[in-house]
Amino acid sequence: MLARRLPSLGQLLEDLQREFEAQWERVLLWTPVAFGVGAAAYMGLPREPLVLTAWIIALAGLAVALAARRFTRARAVLAASGLAAVVCLGFLAAKLHSDAVAAPIAPTGVTSVEGFVVDVEAPSERGPRLLIAPVDIEGLSPERTPVRVRIVVPQAGGPEATPVPGSTIRILTLLDPPPGPAAPGAYDFARDAWFEGVGGVGLALRPPEPVSLAPPPLALRFEMAVNALRWTMAARLAGDIRQVMGPSDGGAAGLAAAVTTSHQDWLPAADRDALRGSGLAHMLAIAGLHTAAVSGFAFFALRLLVAAWPWLSLRVSGKKIAAAGGLIVVATYLFLSGAHPPARRAAITAGAAFVAILADRQAVSLHSLALAALAVLLIEPEAVLQPGFEMSFCATASLVAMAEVWPRRATSSGLPWALAALQKGRDWLVALCMVSFVAGAATGPFAIQHFNRVANYGVFANLTADFLASAVLMPLLALCLIAEAFDAGVGQVAPLFWLAGWAARGVIAIGHVFSEAPGAGIAMSSAPTIALVISYVGIVFACLWRGRLRWVGLPMAMAVALWPRPASPVAWIAGDGGDAAIVAAGEAVALKPLTRLYATQTWAQHRGLRLPAEPAAALEALYDCDRSECKPKPFVRPAISAWWTKRKPRPEQVSNLCQGAEFLILRADVELPADCRGVHILTRETFEKLGAAEVFAAAGGWRLEWSQPLRGERPWSVSDSAG
Repeated sequence: MLARRLPSLGQLLEDLQREFEAQWERVLLWTPVAFGVGAAAYMGLPREPLVLTAWIIALAGLAVALAARRFTRARAVLAASGLAAVVCLGFLAAKLHSDAVAAPIAPTGVTSVEGFVVDVEAPSERGPRLLIAPVDIEGLSPERTPVRVRIVVPQAGGPEATPVPGSTIRILTLLDPPPGPAAPGAYDFARDAWFEGVGGVGLALRPPEPVSLAPPPLALRFEMAVNALRWTMAARLAGDIRQVMGPSDGGAAGLAAAVTTSHQDWLPAADRDALRGSGLAHMLAIAGLHTAAVSGFAFFALRLLVAAWPWLSLRVSGKKIAAAGGLIVVATYLFLSGAHPPARRAAITAGAAFVAILADRQAVSLHSLALAALAVLLIEPEAVLQPGFEMSFCATASLVAMAEVWPRRATSSGLPWALAALQKGRDWLVALCMVSFVAGAATGPFAIQHFNRVANYGVFANLTADFLASAVLMPLLALCLIAEAFDAGVGQVAPLFWLAGWAARGVIAIGHVFSEAPGAGIAMSSAPTIALVISYVGIVFACLWRGRLRWVGLPMAMAVALWPRPASPVAWIAGDGGDAAIVAAGEAVALKPLTRLYATQTWAQHRGLRLPAEPAAALEALYDCDRSECKPKPFVRPAISAWWTKRKPRPEQVSNLCQGAEFLILRADVELPADCRGVHILTRETFEKLGAAEVFAAAGGWRLEWSQPLRGERPWSVSDSAG
């Protein structure tokens, strides 16, 4: 009986042939995928190619595609050759874009920076982070001066004490090149900095001082004026909500400022952590949810207004008027949000939907999404490797694909209104649950790989918080901004600010509930890169393929979650030799727990390790440390000693550090005594050449893996300690 039910080989081949033929109409959907493959191939090269090489590859791909079109009509050949040509064009576009943004990278050292405050970016744990356009950096000639530097300014005065965009300042800082991967195979932040034009990062050693500088170029002046407007708007909105709700606003003012202008400086760190821990981190970056909510509110409001005016509704298309208004709102919101990469991606996607309405096409479709993705990659080829792009477009594609296969239930007639309402409410609830589940499943592999955390209650948190944010918070904040623009007094529209504040407070409360619930999250180490590639391909295949074969993509999409992890390292050393950590009982114990914690946190997160609740006490149990050195206690393995400073140690200090040590981090130039024979010495030159290191247990000893060889010789892979 079973054999009779199984299809024959001929039937299987016929089904496969029909499925392949059905893909011809969807070939264009694979264009951004092919372009992204080419861009990713460029990003992953071990060595920087010549621009001539990129042009030869692109021209060869076009030649093959034209030859296929000339000599064959086989659809499979035409599709394959055309997509191959797009892959080659993606490679060329990424190379040309990388060359176009090339700018100097700062060396390491304490220096004085004079320049213009361009923007205030997301705050660090130590204080606000200023994006500065330097006019002069002490010790650097103009041709070696970076276009932008990012400097953290420790301060206790809050946002009110932060230099506003447009300020001219002088600041003494420890300046470094943008940091590379915290560990071998970890995310390369220096690559992002390269494409953002940021050539240095630093920590201010003194408060900034005002200084007089010559007027900046017109383009920079305009950029600073826009950012000053955003900063002023954020401060005013946060102040007005606090005035209405009182000082104990539960983070409402901070979230309102964050989702309107992208400035998170008014939002307490505990609330930011709660949103991230509950799976609501997307609330903090202006992206698809915010843009869709604001532009969707404007679209439906305008359409309702046109419909409410019979004379106008009979003469114009209310839908197209609303779409044109939606485009204006998208552009305005992009302007107000600072046009950061996630906001740009969301604006392009929403803009494509409104343009489709104006062109009498389906607003939300895989074709409009493909056009939006291709537009983003043409502008930012590096986005293909960024978590924001991967998560936003995979989530949207999965939802559109779900809409394609969602069963259309026939409308029931003759039901009493109460039963009809219950039925509609049930259908909406099921749809909302499926939307949250499908979007969460599509973004899950990237959340595990890049953020190393699975929010167990993420579906429920998003189901409630996203609805509250999109249906209540964002429309109310849009009205609040209109009131601010017309300089309406808070007293006149206090209920509006009060409702918006309580909606924001509700979102934060949801974040705290789901982040603090028992078993709220699971920490997972990053999988090998091949697992992410398989998951990426699986999600895209399941969304774009037409036919039953698409379900093959589902098990592929689970590769990141199911891929066996290699053995965990037993220790880690920072890329400049300025910090290290030992793994003890599943915890990453930092040797500098109070001064260099960010790098340790990044590495521990990448490896799925916990940080001790009491870092200083955990270190004291394993090491004897002071400001200059660290020496392990006799039972600690691997035994890593360290001399942190560049000040030359005395010979007896070096001998003491080498006694019982297996590794010695030595940042000063010193002649090694006989006691150090057999000790693996890691010098400044070692880190400049090889970067960060992980120590693994191996047969008969230890094995080190380094980050720099994995990065290759690329424009952004300058050693963290170079200079």
